[in-house]
Amino acid sequence: MSGVMKRMGMIFRAKANKALDRAEDPRETLDYSYQKQLELLQKVRRGVADVATSRKRLELQLNQLQSQSGKLEDQGRKALALGREDLAREALSRRSSLQQQISDLEVQHQTLQGEEEKLTLAAQRLQAKVDAFRTKKETIKATYTAAQAQTRIAESFSGISEEMSDVGLAIQRAEDKTAQLQARAGAIDELLASGALDDRTGLGSKDDIQAELDRLSGGTDVELELQRMKAELAGGGAQNPAIEGGTGDASPQSRPQHRFDKN
Repeated sequence: MSGVMKRMGMIFRAKANKALDRAEDPRETLDYSYQKQLELLQKVRRGVADVATSRKRLELQLNQLQSQSGKLEDQGRKALALGREDLAREALSRRSSLQQQISDLEVQHQTLQGEEEKLTLAAQRLQAKVDAFRTKKETIKATYTAAQAQTRIAESFSGISEEMSDVGLAIQRAEDKTAQLQARAGAIDELLASGALDDRTGLGSKDDIQAELDRLSGGTDVELELQRMKAELAGGGAQNPAIEGGTGDASPQSRPQHRFDKN
């Protein structure tokens, strides 16, 4: 059961990782990283400003204490000049206490000044890194956008190529069928012209000589039938041997005159 759960967890993580990979846009990730770096740089600058503010306050306090120390020294000198040694001693005692405070503030001031310098240097370095990252980010984004556009164009051309291939195959099939029909029609024409295929309907076309021969043959049969009928009427039913046999010494007037028209 434990192995099944581990496998299911691995499959889930793999599918989730794949889904995240499809959903991730490197340009958005770069912009987010740049925004975080700007926020960090802003914090560093704010820290520099805070340290500088503290240093400035210490400088103001030092100036005030040093001014008080100088004033107490003048007062002690005046009291000593007037013969008031006790007042002079009190003034010098207070001045000594101020000097201790001044010494402590000077140490703090030096510490803050060192921190300010470090933070300022860190801010400058971070600023340089952020600027370099921004340049690299824009370069990567431009390259990614160009690659994405090239990929889409390539995919479009690939789709067009596939469609043109299908069109080319359709054209080839149409040309093959057309050539096949043309060859079949040519073969049928050759067979009809050679007489290998007879027109059994009787409606086929004939050449001019055959048509003329058929016409003359038909006309001769009519003339012979007419001569036979006349002979039967004149002879009382006797048949003319010439007519019956289809040949004989018929008079030139009764012979049909055959003539071929030359067109």
